[in-house]
Amino acid sequence: MDEPVRRLLLALVGAVALTAERADELADALADRGGMSRDEVRRWIDESTTRWRGDALRVGEKAGATLNGVLRELGLVTRDEWDELELRVAQLEHRLRLVETEPQALRSVPTD
Repeated sequence: MDEPVRRLLLALVGAVALTAERADELADALADRGGMSRDEVRRWIDESTTRWRGDALRVGEKAGATLNGVLRELGLVTRDEWDELELRVAQLEHRLRLVETEPQALRSVPTD
C-alpha cells in the first residue's frame, strides 16, 4: 500500500480511537433519551464504528489501486519499484567491477 494512503488510514483509525470516550458519553445520553439500555446503545455504536472502519479500509485500498493505475498510465514507478531497480543496478555495478578486475588478477599470476 502506498505511504500516503497508509497514513490517511492510520489517521482515520486514530480519530476513531480518540472518540471512544465520546462514544461512551453518547451511549449514556442516547440511553437516557431513547429508552434503550446503555449496553444496547454502546453495542450499536461499536457495530457502526467497526463497519465504518472496514469501509474506510476498503476505500483506502481502492484509492491506492486507482493511484497505482494512474501512475502506470503516466509511465511513473512507485517507490517500491524504484528501490528494487536501484538495488538491481547496484548489484550489476558490483558484478561489473568484479569482471573488470578479474583480468588484472589473472595477468599477475606467473605462468610456467
